[in-house]
Formats: sequence, structure tokens, C-alpha cells
Amino acid sequence: MHRFLAVLSVVFLLTFSQRNYAHLIEVTIYADNAYPPYSYVEDGMARGVYVDVLNIVFKRMEHYHVTIKPVPFKRGLRLIEAGRGFAIFPPYYYANRRPYISPYSMPILDEDVVVYCHSDVMKDRSRPNWPGDFYGLTIGINEAFSIGGAAFWQAKERGKLRVETASNNRENILKLRAKRIDCYINDRLSIQWEIAKLREEGVKISKDAFTLAVEVSSERGYIGYTNQQLESYPFKDDFVAEFDRVLMDMQNRGEVDSILGSYTPKL
Repeated sequence: MHRFLAVLSVVFLLTFSQRNYAHLIEVTIYADNAYPPYSYVEDGMARGVYVDVLNIVFKRMEHYHVTIKPVPFKRGLRLIEAGRGFAIFPPYYYANRRPYISPYSMPILDEDVVVYCHSDVMKDRSRPNWPGDFYGLTIGINEAFSIGGAAFWQAKERGKLRVETASNNRENILKLRAKRIDCYINDRLSIQWEIAKLREEGVKISKDAFTLAVEVSSERGYIGYTNQQLESYPFKDDFVAEFDRVLMDMQNRGEVDSILGSYTPKL
């Protein structure tokens, strides 16, 4: 009798788990595939600081089964704009850009946007004023990134400086090393991470090859949700609220800081 009850209990638990899983709402979230160490692809899998944080958040959201799908950031934004994607991470918040994103999640991580220049560009003068001290230079930036501030983009439109895009951190750093661009703007940790990875792979980059020229701004990464084709996402409001609740709990417990800290020694 006891053995029968034990077997029955196991069958019940398995059935309950299968039914519970079957009733979860399937959600796909797009991720930047070329922004290490925050969000990137390794061995065909999404990796990075944001990925580690969000995987924990999603596992704690009781009603959802979330799949993270890494894509080129520009392509991901187009999917969000067309309403063919529900959400993407980790865009920064811009009130006057990307009107197809609304709302944004609560901020996930703080990032420091800086400009590194080839040391030859910096040897004769300091450049503490952004972007005025960089007029006449070519600034590298990742494709589809909108960092740098309004004055920077206005200077670009007026021909005061040139902006040259590349698909990812690595391509931009190699261009900077080859002096094909004068400076590169991105998050500090992301630049440092990629330089360290290149050195590990045998690429010669001397310690004095690049100079930190200026700190531009402090930014935050978010999940950005589409506001298009909303009939395809009837669960949106509940998902947004549940995600923020779980993320806030993780932040209050220090779990997010701990994950971020685990990446720092790799530099």
C-alpha cells in the first residue's frame, strides 16, 4: 500500500509539473549578440552579465517560460519597431528616440560611457570637453548605438566630426589599433573586456596604445518593450510588472552586483 501511494505521488508530481509547464506563457526576448561582456554569443549560446541576471529573473517569474534569442542589435530594434518582437535588451533610455519602445523596464545595470583614443591623438593635448575637443576627428561607434549625447550627434550632422560605425566592439578596437579611427565611444567595461580578450588571443596591443580621453555619461541598460502590434502580446502589462518586481528583489538582495562583480576579475 505504501509503495502504491509513493508511486502515485510521483506520478501526480510529474503530471502536475508537466501541466504547470504546459500552461506557462512562451515569450521570446531578443538580446544584443555583440556587446561583451554584457550580452554576446559564445558557442551558439547567449552569454554575459545581462544574460546571467535575466535568466535568474525569468526563472522566478511563475507564469512565463522565456527564451533569450541573441541577434544583431540593429536587426533586433527593427523587429521591435515592426512589432514582430516583444522586447529587447539592453537599450539605453532615450526619451526622444525609438518611439516604438514603450515602456522600458526598471534599470538593470549602470554603465559608464567613455571615449578611448589612439595615444597618438592624445600626445599633444588633453581633450576634457566632449564633444568640442574632438572636432576634426573620426569617432568609432557600434552599429545602431545612440550614445554620446545630443551635442555629439549635432556635431556629426554639422560636419564638425566624423562618425564611423562597425558591427561590434572587436571590429572597432581593431580599427582603433590600426588608426583607421581616432577614437572609440562605448561602455568602459565593454572596451576593457574586449581589449583583454584580444590580448589573450595573441593580438599585440601595448598598454599605452590607447588612452582614456573623457568620461561622457553614466547610462543604464533596460529591457525595451514594443508598443506595436499589441494584440500579439496580451500578457504585456502583467509581464512588465512581474519582471520589475523580481528584478527589484534581486537588486535589493545584492544579487545583481554580485553577478557584475564576477566579471571584473576577467579583465
